[in-house]
Amino acid sequence: MYNTVQNNNTCITGMSTIWLQVGQCGNQVGQEWWKLVTSERAPNSAVDRYPFYTPSGNLSALCVDSEHKVVRRLLREVKTGSFRDSNILIGLRGRGNNWAFGYHGLRTEDDNSLLHCTMDSFRKEVERRDSYSGAILLHSLSGGTGSGLGARLCESIREEFPVGHILSVTVTPHQAGESPLQHYNSLLCLSWLQRYADGVLLFHNDDILRRVHALCEKKIGYVSALQPQISLSDMNTHIASCLAGLMYPVSSLRTRSGVSIGLEPWELLRSVCPVPATKFLYTSQMNKRGTASWDSMLSSIVHALPRHSSTGNIHQSTAVLAVARGNGGDMFSCSRQPIMTKMKQGYGCVSWNPHPLNYWTDPQNIVDLTSPSRSLTICANHSSVSDYMQRVLEKARTMFDAHAYLHWYWKHSCDEGDFLQAFEIVDSIVNEYKAAGDH
Repeated sequence: MYNTVQNNNTCITGMSTIWLQVGQCGNQVGQEWWKLVTSERAPNSAVDRYPFYTPSGNLSALCVDSEHKVVRRLLREVKTGSFRDSNILIGLRGRGNNWAFGYHGLRTEDDNSLLHCTMDSFRKEVERRDSYSGAILLHSLSGGTGSGLGARLCESIREEFPVGHILSVTVTPHQAGESPLQHYNSLLCLSWLQRYADGVLLFHNDDILRRVHALCEKKIGYVSALQPQISLSDMNTHIASCLAGLMYPVSSLRTRSGVSIGLEPWELLRSVCPVPATKFLYTSQMNKRGTASWDSMLSSIVHALPRHSSTGNIHQSTAVLAVARGNGGDMFSCSRQPIMTKMKQGYGCVSWNPHPLNYWTDPQNIVDLTSPSRSLTICANHSSVSDYMQRVLEKARTMFDAHAYLHWYWKHSCDEGDFLQAFEIVDSIVNEYKAAGDH
């Protein structure tokens, strides 16, 4: 499963990954991601750029949406690198914030459907490579396209390319409400991700908003009359920053020749998803300019970590990965033992996993190219996800028992069995995380 790359007349092999961004949210996050990766300030040599480009020089991505506005903005703002024209896939109408509409599409659609066209482009993209290692799916849980079509694409890719990995980058809606159908959409999409994805980087909109708000307050200083205004772009930029912290090439995974072969997403899955039943991941990041210590950065991350469930149970982690970038990256390795001990305690690592911790380092900080600067990004398989799952279950169950809005799902070929199966699967996820510390 490797792709050939030329570097200084030396033939090496690499992992081929396809980025698939679906719906408004997926393309907005993708917009910030590609702006960061293709920035003129970013490391620009072939050894850094390879994992994100096809052999022909195009960005290794498909942009899919049922409406054109967000995709057009993405194409306009990503200045360096280009998307293959056949990988820009836009439908004729939105999906009405309805999972069933996104999943099944219009009954009148034929081989020209958005699903069929996307899978055809995806298949051709795979065939252009010597190998295929997996797909990274960017989408949301609440929108009809992101949740419904995203779930259908995840299922279709798994069935057609069973050997390749699937890593989902999934954004949850605000608790206060974005759509009256968001709890149904989230429930159904989560159940599909559990069945077909290998891992899910779950980003909570409320959590991201709090983090970005805190960062902005620190930048402007405390002024009682001045409240930082947080935009959607600010939140998406933070998610892209977390993705870069985890998946941009690191020196500790390079070949001896210094070339990245794109192992990061799949080594991430190997590190933090030791049990297939629990695959939802919690990501935190701290970025500091100057010479802040790794220990103080870890303390800030651990301090903000959810500690207890709503029922008082202590949250635990089955596995944790830390990625340290920037000046002093080697110092992280030198002071590794006390930092890893603190991380193991702070994240409440389970006793049954003999190797719950892993770390990567890189001397350059792609998150902030200001010099000197450091970033610490931590991805954990953390049981706090069960709190979110439980809220989705309760909200969706209350609506389902009241038969609220169900006619919108029946209208688009969804049936009661889909809901009952989704309730069962998501409930099993909650139980698996609750039992993780008891093994």
